[in-house]
Amino acid sequence: MKGRMLAIVLFALSSAAALAQQLVHFPSLEPSAPMLDGYLFRPPGEGRHPALVFLHGCGGLISRASGRINTREADWAARFNDQGYVVLMVDSQGPRHHGEMCSPRGFDVQLYHQRPKDAYGALAWLQAQEFVRPDRIGVVGWSEGGGVILFSIGTPSLGRPAGLPPERDFQVAVAFYPASCRDDRQAAGWTTRIPLMALIGAEDVWTPLAPCQSFLGAAAVRGAPVSVQAYAGAYHDFDWPDLKRTERPEFTTASGVVPITGADPAARDDVLRRVPAFLAPYLTR
Repeated sequence: MKGRMLAIVLFALSSAAALAQQLVHFPSLEPSAPMLDGYLFRPPGEGRHPALVFLHGCGGLISRASGRINTREADWAARFNDQGYVVLMVDSQGPRHHGEMCSPRGFDVQLYHQRPKDAYGALAWLQAQEFVRPDRIGVVGWSEGGGVILFSIGTPSLGRPAGLPPERDFQVAVAFYPASCRDDRQAAGWTTRIPLMALIGAEDVWTPLAPCQSFLGAAAVRGAPVSVQAYAGAYHDFDWPDLKRTERPEFTTASGVVPITGADPAARDDVLRRVPAFLAPYLTR
């Protein structure tokens, strides 16, 4: 009897989670792109809410093992919903029928550079919804998605429409272990007016800390509202719930680096507090 009751409770919880997720479609600002898929998560309550655009990493948004949204993004979406945020996850790879972009063989620089226009397409779609505050939208990205943020919010931008007023732009950005966070991957003199926090594990060999600190440190000197938070002992994907530390030889870089991924409980506990505290002044005021 107890087992049956537990099964009923688990079924109810899974059904509630499924109801909270809605598949939507919207255009990228890239004319050659197909209609994009977005996974919408809405918080309870009437009226307009602040919102966040999620940008996935090089492996895509949907797990190839389970066919479901990655547990990292799903966990963050649930937490942000509890805090009153609308979340729109952008799937840039599925609608393009593109596989992983983590290995040198799978990487597609053209798609990578199109993704900022996907981000701005998501922003425009959210701003048209009656349940979203159009001037209170931020962006969160992981790994390659963090690199997309840098290409999006910077000056110059690979995605921002010409003449977009500041109040219609992203208001704040968070980049977890961002790709391309280094001088040789960005335009000379890169800067931004959008507040950005980058979060990186000190042991990350895939998106290393030192080049990112140097790059964003120089931008801060130029007046950009950017910062880097480093986590001692943490690797790539440190905020992924219960992810076992694993070497990933299938994604060995062109320079011969074998990526290492894995959760770090101390770093994860910190970002679960730090990220909402960073976002709130820009999105909930």
